[in-house]
Amino acid sequence: MTKLQIHQFPCLSDNYGYLVHEPSSGMTAAIDTPEVKPILDALAEKGWKLTHILNTHHHFDHAGGNAELKEKTGCTIIGPKGEEGAIPGIDRAVQEGDIVELGAARARVLDVPGHTRGHIAYSFDDDHIAFVGDTLFALGCGRLFEGTAQQMWTSLGKLMALPDDTVVYCAHEYTQSNARFALSVEPQNEALIARAKEIDAKRARGEWTVPTTIGLEKATNPFLRAASADLRRTIGLETAADVDVFAETRKRKDNF
Repeated sequence: MTKLQIHQFPCLSDNYGYLVHEPSSGMTAAIDTPEVKPILDALAEKGWKLTHILNTHHHFDHAGGNAELKEKTGCTIIGPKGEEGAIPGIDRAVQEGDIVELGAARARVLDVPGHTRGHIAYSFDDDHIAFVGDTLFALGCGRLFEGTAQQMWTSLGKLMALPDDTVVYCAHEYTQSNARFALSVEPQNEALIARAKEIDAKRARGEWTVPTTIGLEKATNPFLRAASADLRRTIGLETAADVDVFAETRKRKDNF
């Protein structure tokens, strides 16, 4: 295990920026580039030099700062092969099975389409850390802007297969509204009820609810819980296939 240092900070209205620093090499990666100034300020605060940008997908609040940051720092930009033409300044396009090295740390690339067609995640397996962009949120998942429910369900399955103690860094602070929806479709989930209260208390104190863990999401996130009898009963799909339960849950969230 490497001793990765993660620095988290707010960007835009509800995005999070992340810097990943590998101390033995001095390398530092920004996970997506939602907003340039907070990223530069964070680098200055930590005394780190930006060497890489790891993009998860092409949306502007994830890749919009690429060009300016590359111009200012000379960093290398790595992004999804499936969206290579839409990632500003991309130097290396990666897909599932590829490894991204950051000094002594290694991130395994996962193809997780659904939110966008080419969305990827970066799993630092040895460190039990995953950066998942807009595929998985705390108590939520990304909207299906470009992909299908089947694609997203398969993608979420890849993330569910990570160890339960994997720390998950997602890109937005949506958790409180996600909790309200989750309670509407799985009202008997005691772990969810307790978590929703904890989230309300955190937000009242102005605290972040991200990161989360795979284990916590599997216990409380309705988009990972298609097998839940309570969820199936609530949405009226007690005998449906898991992917159909997921699709109906996503549809209800879109209209919540």
